[in-house]
Amino acid sequence: MSPPWTLQLPMTWPELTALLVFATAMAFTPGPNTTLSAALAANHGLRHAMRFVVAVPFGWGLLLLGCTLGLGAVIQAEPALRGTLKWGGLAYMLWLAWKLGTSRGVAQADERRFDVGFGKGVLLQFVNIKAWMNALLISAGWVTVADPVWPRLALVLPLMMAYGLASNFTYALVGSSLRGWLSTGNRLAWFNRVLAAVLVATAAWMAAL
Repeated sequence: MSPPWTLQLPMTWPELTALLVFATAMAFTPGPNTTLSAALAANHGLRHAMRFVVAVPFGWGLLLLGCTLGLGAVIQAEPALRGTLKWGGLAYMLWLAWKLGTSRGVAQADERRFDVGFGKGVLLQFVNIKAWMNALLISAGWVTVADPVWPRLALVLPLMMAYGLASNFTYALVGSSLRGWLSTGNRLAWFNRVLAAVLVATAAWMAAL
């Protein structure tokens, strides 16, 4: 019998360690969400960017829940639906890149030429191919491998949402810390163009998947 103070988890420690390694790689590498978090904080400040930063884990949590309930299987089984999500998401990402790349300075940034709020941030997760891949892999590899799935989901869901919050907050913090330096001359305009190029490159990578 295990001692009463022993922490009982719905998965083994090697499984949990593998999940944490995978989550770190997926959450903290650059992607649409982290790029937008940095851009929003640089253009509008950290407080304003927090709406999107919070929206990312909230929307992705709904995505993981949907995959656990079978939504991922439906998407994979329907090529037309999968294609609609993929190309619709890529089009939206390119539109965001254009909006960001044509924001020329602090004055225009303050006029909200480029902005993504909470609602759009949540919806973005459902057309974000990287978010789908992450949710599908975690659901298949760590959640639905057990029966019942709910004990594992109760552990994995808040843990992965915390990762999403931490990664996007980190990128937003970096963008916010550069805000003062970027306010001089055309620095913010060039910063926006670089991040817009990152979004375009990400879209190109996703198009090849």
